Amino acid sequence: MRRANLPRYPAEVRHVLAAKGVRAFGDGYVSLLLPLYLLQLGLGAIDVGIIATATLLGSGVLTLVVGAKAHRFGDRTLLLSACVLMAATGAAFATVTSFWPLLLVAFVGTLNPSSGDVSVFLPLEHAVLSKAVANEERTGAFAAYSIVGSLAAALGALAAALPSALQREAGITPLAAMQAMFVLYALLAVVAAVIYRRIPQAHSAEARPHAALNVSRKKVYALAALFSLDAFGGGLVVQSLLALWLFERFDLSIAAAGTIFFWTGILSSISFVVAVKIARRFGLVNTMVFTHIPSSLCLIAMPFMTTLAPVIALLMVRAALSQMDVPTRSSYVMAIVTPAERPAAASLTSVPRSLASAVSPALGGWMLAASPFGWPLLAAGVVKIAYDLLLLFTFRKIRPPEEDRHE
Repeated sequence: MRRANLPRYPAEVRHVLAAKGVRAFGDGYVSLLLPLYLLQLGLGAIDVGIIATATLLGSGVLTLVVGAKAHRFGDRTLLLSACVLMAATGAAFATVTSFWPLLLVAFVGTLNPSSGDVSVFLPLEHAVLSKAVANEERTGAFAAYSIVGSLAAALGALAAALPSALQREAGITPLAAMQAMFVLYALLAVVAAVIYRRIPQAHSAEARPHAALNVSRKKVYALAALFSLDAFGGGLVVQSLLALWLFERFDLSIAAAGTIFFWTGILSSISFVVAVKIARRFGLVNTMVFTHIPSSLCLIAMPFMTTLAPVIALLMVRAALSQMDVPTRSSYVMAIVTPAERPAAASLTSVPRSLASAVSPALGGWMLAASPFGWPLLAAGVVKIAYDLLLLFTFRKIRPPEEDRHE
């Protein structure tokens, strides 16, 4: 049988995609189980928001440090070190039950309460992908990266129902069933480490200049500031808080929530493929902005819905649009900086997804505790639209190399 004409990526790209899938599967169920697990421990909505904030803040600090120092180490070495931290995080959450120790583990660990990747792995994997493919293939490679992550996270969302199955079949307590899922999270880190070890040593040890950022400093800082605004809005509706709103507003079960987020993940995966085609015709910045604004309007509309059906419909429309900026944004950042600056640029533009959004979950948790209306969704939509308009105004004339050649 003749094989489909699919891109044949270099070995390091295939390894990154495989490891990304393993990690995203864990993130998919952790983002849904985390609020329920914390509530099971006797914590409240505000506590859930504070711990979500700690995870984002800690990830941002660590990512910033790694991005600044990555030029001194090999990508593979840093990826393996991050896997050790991921395994320790899962083991700690499976055994620790008090608020303050959990808050500390959340800060120094790798748990991800959002639907996207905000971990220390992100800038390292982006650097590997960018060095391994040509400019014309870069957006497609990032789309493949996003597709793998989204599909794996969607399967992870379905796996959030496993604790209920464990309770029925094994007769264990709800708390023990959820703790078993954190043990699985630690085991997934071991699997990811095995995959990362296959990244060619010559590639991971490639020499880099001492300076992390040089000629692209101003552009990177400007993007980081804009992404901070977007990340702040996104932090108000991280998947853990969005799930909590659905649980409280519509009395949704964890199995139903898992199914909903599975299908939103599928739609996001399809949108990554569409984003590549749109970007080739209209450009990366235009694709980022004009697919993102309608998705933010969906967020604004959700709190005004009084029944679950239209909320699900809006969630699906948002899922089909909101993530188109993920591969295009990553590709754009890597395109407008020099190769030596890519690890630092990836770090400094992804850190806002943790640092700037770190305050938001606690604020969103407070809003949900005060009212079930859905104020975090409304606020997030407004902030994100402001970001889109500022991005378009600031960067519409700064084009990646492949777009200049098509003029």
